[in-house]
Amino acid sequence: MSLADMLYSQGFGTRRVCAGLVQQGLVRLEGVPEPVTDALHAVEARERLGFTVQGQPWEYHAQAYVLLHKPAGTECSQKPSAWPSIYTLLPAPLRQRPQKGAVQGVQAIGRLDQDTTGMLLLTDDGKLIHQMAFPRRHVPKVYEVTCRHPVDSAQIQRLLAGVVLDDDPKPVRAAACEQTDDHALRLTLTEGKYHQVKRMVAAVGNRVEALHRSRIGALELPADLAPGQWRWLTPAELEAARQTAPAATPAA
Repeated sequence: MSLADMLYSQGFGTRRVCAGLVQQGLVRLEGVPEPVTDALHAVEARERLGFTVQGQPWEYHAQAYVLLHKPAGTECSQKPSAWPSIYTLLPAPLRQRPQKGAVQGVQAIGRLDQDTTGMLLLTDDGKLIHQMAFPRRHVPKVYEVTCRHPVDSAQIQRLLAGVVLDDDPKPVRAAACEQTDDHALRLTLTEGKYHQVKRMVAAVGNRVEALHRSRIGALELPADLAPGQWRWLTPAELEAARQTAPAATPAA
C-alpha cells in the first residue's frame, strides 16, 4: 500500500491529512535514514513495522489489540455522562482508526463501572469483541474485592452456591471464590450482569468498598502497567485471548 494509505489505516487522519504529513517530510520509516516525501511511496505494511509521525513513534498493526489499566473515576463510554471517558487515555490514532470507511477507533470489550479499576481490552476486531463479550462464551473474569465488613466462610459458600438477584429468579454463582484478607476476597465470574459483583456481595450481607479486575481469561493485568496506562498486546497475549474465547455452544 502507499505510505499515505498506511497512515490512514492507522488512524492518523483523513487521506488528505495523511498525504500532507508525508509531503511535509513529517513521516520517517524504520530503517530509512531520510523522511519519505512521496505520499504514493509503496510500503510493505508488515505487522509491528516501526515509523514516526511528527516525532511520535508508532507501530503498524493491521488490527489493534490494546490492554488498558482503567483508573477509578472514568467511564467506559464514548459519550460519558459524568466522568471522563477511558478513550481520552488513548492516543488519537487509536481513537481514529477507520473501519469500513468510518472513523470508529478501538472499542472496549465489556465495561467496568466508573469506580472500578483494572484490566480492559480494546480492539477494532469485531469478531474478537463478539467472542469475548457474548454471554454464552463464559469467559472467566477475576475481581479483587475489598469489602466493608469482615469476610467469612459462610459468605464464600453462599457466593459459590449461588445467590438470587432482584432482576432474575435464577441463582447466580461465582465460578471461584476465595478469601484473600479479613475484608477481601477474589471472585471469578463467567457472566456479566449489571453491577454483578456489587449485587452478589450485597446479597450475602456485605458491601463492596473497592473493586479491581485483575484477569480476563488467561490474561493477567501486568504489575508494571500503572493506572491510566496502555500498551499493545504481545503476540502471545493475543493468542491467549483468542483461546480464552471458545466457539459458541449451540442453543438447546
